[in-house]
Amino acid sequence: MKEHSYMAFLQEASQIIPQERIYTDELRRLAWGTDAGFYRLIPQIVIRSKDEDEVSQLLKLASRHKLPVTFRAAGTSLSGQAISDSILIVAGKNWEKYSISADHEQITLQPGIIGQRVNELLAPYGRKFAPDPASVKSAMVGGIVMNNASGMNCGTHANSDKVLVSARIILMDGTLLDTGNPVSRASFEVTHRDFIRRICILRDEIRANEKLAERIRYKYSIKNVTGLNLLPFVRFDDPFEIIAHLMVGSEGTLAFLSEVTMKTEYDYPYKASAMLYFKSIKEASRAVVAMKKLVDETGEWTVKGAEMLDYKSLSSVSDPVFLKYKGEVASSALPGVEPGDETGLTAVLTETKARTPEELQQNISAIEACLQAFTTYIPVRFTDRPEEYSKYWAIRSGIFPSVGGTRRPGTTCLIEDIAFHIEDLPEATAELQQLIARHGYDDACIYGHALEGNYHFIINQSFSTQAEVRRYENLMNDIKTLVVDKYDGSLKAEHGTGRNMTPFVRHEWGDDAYKVMKAVKELFDPQGLLNPGVIFNDDPQCHIKNFKPLPLLMENGKGRNDTVSHSQLSTIHSRLNKCIECGFCEVNCLSCGFTLSSRQRIVLQREISRLRQSGEDPTRLALLEKQYRYPGNQTCAGDGLCSMSCPMGINTGDLTHIIRREALPKGSLGYKAGDFAANHFAGVKNALRPTLSLANFSHSLLGTKAMSSITKGLHNALGIPLWTPAMPKPFQPLPLYDKAKASTHPPYGEGGKEREAVVYFPSCINQTMGLAKKSPVEQPLVNKMVSLLQKAGYEIIFPKDMDKLCCGTIWESKGMLDIADRKTAELEAALWEASEQGKYPILCDQSPCLHRMRECIKKMKLYEPAEFIYVFLRDKLIFTPINRPVTVHITCSMRKMGLADTIIALARLCSSKVIVPEEVGCCGFAGDRGFTYPELNSYALRKLRPQIEASGVNIGYSNSRTCEIGLTTNSGIPYVSIAYLVDECTKAADS
Repeated sequence: MKEHSYMAFLQEASQIIPQERIYTDELRRLAWGTDAGFYRLIPQIVIRSKDEDEVSQLLKLASRHKLPVTFRAAGTSLSGQAISDSILIVAGKNWEKYSISADHEQITLQPGIIGQRVNELLAPYGRKFAPDPASVKSAMVGGIVMNNASGMNCGTHANSDKVLVSARIILMDGTLLDTGNPVSRASFEVTHRDFIRRICILRDEIRANEKLAERIRYKYSIKNVTGLNLLPFVRFDDPFEIIAHLMVGSEGTLAFLSEVTMKTEYDYPYKASAMLYFKSIKEASRAVVAMKKLVDETGEWTVKGAEMLDYKSLSSVSDPVFLKYKGEVASSALPGVEPGDETGLTAVLTETKARTPEELQQNISAIEACLQAFTTYIPVRFTDRPEEYSKYWAIRSGIFPSVGGTRRPGTTCLIEDIAFHIEDLPEATAELQQLIARHGYDDACIYGHALEGNYHFIINQSFSTQAEVRRYENLMNDIKTLVVDKYDGSLKAEHGTGRNMTPFVRHEWGDDAYKVMKAVKELFDPQGLLNPGVIFNDDPQCHIKNFKPLPLLMENGKGRNDTVSHSQLSTIHSRLNKCIECGFCEVNCLSCGFTLSSRQRIVLQREISRLRQSGEDPTRLALLEKQYRYPGNQTCAGDGLCSMSCPMGINTGDLTHIIRREALPKGSLGYKAGDFAANHFAGVKNALRPTLSLANFSHSLLGTKAMSSITKGLHNALGIPLWTPAMPKPFQPLPLYDKAKASTHPPYGEGGKEREAVVYFPSCINQTMGLAKKSPVEQPLVNKMVSLLQKAGYEIIFPKDMDKLCCGTIWESKGMLDIADRKTAELEAALWEASEQGKYPILCDQSPCLHRMRECIKKMKLYEPAEFIYVFLRDKLIFTPINRPVTVHITCSMRKMGLADTIIALARLCSSKVIVPEEVGCCGFAGDRGFTYPELNSYALRKLRPQIEASGVNIGYSNSRTCEIGLTTNSGIPYVSIAYLVDECTKAADS
């Protein structure tokens, strides 16, 4: 019967939603059935929704067919709130609209905007997004509000419930209600008169029950998201205010949140932080209690944040002070501390903020005076330098994935968050630490928002045996007893109730409050179809079921016979196996929302690896491998930006390279072709030039429109690389080759003084590709780079046989890792000779090539154009900035090398108005992938053209020739190397 209902739902849903946004295949159901939590359910249907009308119609359909529905945004939820074995509706990439009020004190947001993006939007106005979960750089607004997720600074005074102004919600019957719109409210009062009446009855009943009303106030005096939010019933008279605030923390169990208006928060311009170290967690807690009492002359709290990190947290991030302490303990250098017992060391990351430098210093002095009553392991030191304190907060934000990365392979990483009233903090914290240790969780850690009495604890758990499951169950029962029965705290402080604490909601709140929660649920969702099993679940053991497996990624074992060692692959797999599927990577994954994300690729390859190892279901294995090829392999750019937002630095591009390697076994036609190209590289490039000449001739003959139409048809029909008007003419720097043969060392100038010199290695791309037909510049890049270097007085040395040399990136991207390493070794030898054993710096004009060179070549100083110009040429050239606006694209390789600020600073020396488009990361061209899978390049740059058109820019600059082709194609303006801009705006300093 249920199967028939799903089929009927699908048939009708297909009339509402385009088929490409409805997923029923094995691969994507598994991929979307995984979130950051430790539970897993596989949905029957996944739908990526686009707007309110779609969601409204889908809910009507689900209601008619009596099918459960769960909503999901970023999937960073930690306790199983966003998983389903029925219908999963995703509200992410299509839900990113926003508006800011004229006074900047309110912002209206759709649920798919990432929290950090909200802060970026508000920063120019000195405002910020008040809720601040540690996952704010990845979590989306919908999840933040619906879980009432908070974090380091917002406490209970500025969480989503306190700053929410109004909400647009869609009820299970498809009705749209905008609580901030008088017309919508009036209409709802007519169509849902009984609904409003029952809200008012519940409000009045709660207020008449003074004991219950007082309990609600007490429970919400600290962080608390256990169960539904009952605070609105005692805070507001207006039923629409109650309805709007009931959404906060409801985890999708009441309605769909399509838009929310929230107050913004003043962003203090002056900040300082200190990492305080104490020898015991109890002493650290006492210090936090003392700091909590500090207020300034205006009545504001002096300390804005105090994050506690126990010894395991510090160990997981290799904190240098912890390592020093551990060494002193081991050598018995610390009196009163048992040798080998470093478990007492506890850090408190403390932050204060102010409106002026003077206020900030007053705050620091007050905190230092307060701390004199406590013994710290090292002296207290505050820093107001962002480059210093940002590192502290990055460590804090990454604790969960970092601890998860230290877990024993095959175990699951679990996190829960509880809260105590501040006066109970010292004793309760020490008891919590002892309780966890008593259950045998030696690698567990405790950390979190101590200033709010709110702690997270992380345990690494195996569920492979019934004994392990019982151990976990016993731990949770004892946690319940400690937190609720002894200290009357919160079992869930800020991550939403989820599945893990659902069995304990009634126990924490009592029968009267729980009865109200059930009444609210029945009012909003009478059939119980919205996110069933979360917050309300009749199964007392629901929290020990449906655990997510984390099988190990292992080498395929299909018998590769290349020079890539097993140990190399094991190292890569070991790093990938640290992934806990938290989703922090997805903000930098360009294919996220298009095909698969970096997290989903690991999820799927884990299952594929498990099936390969077990041999249990060869049919399903073959299906997953087949379904993975396009979304998993072919549309992965392999750029590695995912590693920059992963606290463990996991690069899913490495996984893609291994998969491609497995698809090209030694002896296969593809591998032989790659090997031939490597051995005859100069000839291959010579063969490519006539192809570029033919394309340019055809373009001139047919015209742009006809050429584009014909080549697009051939691409779609035959899969040949797609031609675009940005395709370059051929280039062959023959005079430079002749010069390279003669260049052994730079000549001497007047008086025998040796001139400054650089080894210039033009990338193979720039040795082959010249200018596009309608290029705004006149010289190919190699010639321009030579003239710019000579303008600055540099002698240029070219490596011998440079037409045969390559960094190896081409082969690496195809999975031919051994050939890539061979080509890199050839290049290294040539550069070593040309630089006279590292005497001269080396310049490569293509940032992706330079990135691989830096990864593999360590004994020479290597530079890409922007860095070389900024470091070596800046004082040898006179810059005269132009007044026209220019735009800069920061390549993924520059971001990974930490050079984003360098190219921007260089551009600002050249132009008075430099525009860096927002939310544009990797361009997705990925070497030649922009020719073969141009849809990936187009999706990655979907937000570029509107910003270009709005800015009035007519030329863009970067430092990767292939990226520039894709940028030109998708932006509407030409992109060229940053070297052209520098040359235009400079003259020699001695001229």
